Amino acid sequence: MGWVEKTNMTVAKSAVGRRFRLEFSGHRYERKGSRFLTEVRAGLATFFAMAYIISVNSSIVSATGGTCVCDYPPGSPDPFCLDSSTDPNYQICVQEINQDLVTGTAAISALTSFCMGVFANMPIALAPGMGLNAYFAYQVVGIHGQGPVPYRLALTAVFIEGLLFVALSILGLRQWLARAIPRSLKIASGAGIGLYLALIGLTYSAGIGAITGSNSDVPLQVTGCIPELIAPDGTCISGKMRSPTMWLGIFGGGIFTAFLMMYRVKGAVIAGILLVSIVSWPRNTSVTYFPPTVSGDAAFEFFKKIVTFHPISRVLAVQDWNITGAGAGQFASALITFLYVDILDCTGTLISKVAP
Repeated sequence: MGWVEKTNMTVAKSAVGRRFRLEFSGHRYERKGSRFLTEVRAGLATFFAMAYIISVNSSIVSATGGTCVCDYPPGSPDPFCLDSSTDPNYQICVQEINQDLVTGTAAISALTSFCMGVFANMPIALAPGMGLNAYFAYQVVGIHGQGPVPYRLALTAVFIEGLLFVALSILGLRQWLARAIPRSLKIASGAGIGLYLALIGLTYSAGIGAITGSNSDVPLQVTGCIPELIAPDGTCISGKMRSPTMWLGIFGGGIFTAFLMMYRVKGAVIAGILLVSIVSWPRNTSVTYFPPTVSGDAAFEFFKKIVTFHPISRVLAVQDWNITGAGAGQFASALITFLYVDILDCTGTLISKVAP
């Protein structure tokens, strides 16, 4: 018996193995094929596959400006500080908001995933939804607060929606709503989530930079050009399909991983993610994640700390409970949409995991 089998058997015979119903644990409902080191490898693969949410969620939500206030000069054509030169202090505040959200996203993901594993004994990792955050940032609050609902009031809508979602789950109404959803819509939800994640992976802000938005008749364009060659309207000036980052993602994260999976290499997904990540760390390369810019320097200084704790100072408990006034209608619309999308998103995700 090798050390792998010995480790699996030792853990399976322990209280931990019986608690999680590992194979050979002696539990009457033990799960065949569920072994300790297999679960560890699956957990690592799941972590690496969803760790992008920590940075992407914070980037999306911080695009609203959060609780920061743009102190623009009188008569300025840029009252929302879209230009970094309008109010440098505003940009510093947004960077602090981003770091606050990194801490919050990591903390809530760790806590909820831990509870799902320990109390529900389900192999499901939880993290902030990648659909609602985009709706929150781009439609409800808007870039730097250009939307119809202020940031603090939108947080109140999210908080109330969360309470309603929990209440529906406890009372069993969510199961009734899930059964009432047509099967075609349930299947489409899983496919839609996959397409949305693929879209994120192809963008410049959080992916390999294969596509970009455009103000022209074509809202999305396959460009793959260097970010410096992207025009203000989102079109690629020149050098299409010349982005080193895009080709690193295609070959390092895609073809390399698929090659390992073809030969049934265990941990193929982990290997692909690690390869692309490590290659992206060094500075002064064409594929670096830390370009020689102000934001790149700040990100690299934060990255060099390896392990650090950034206390949440600007986004904790900042809800505005005064929901009356001109924005009441928009608040109600946002609340209903949050709940509707949350139910569909959660139901579609779970069905896509258990459907044959």
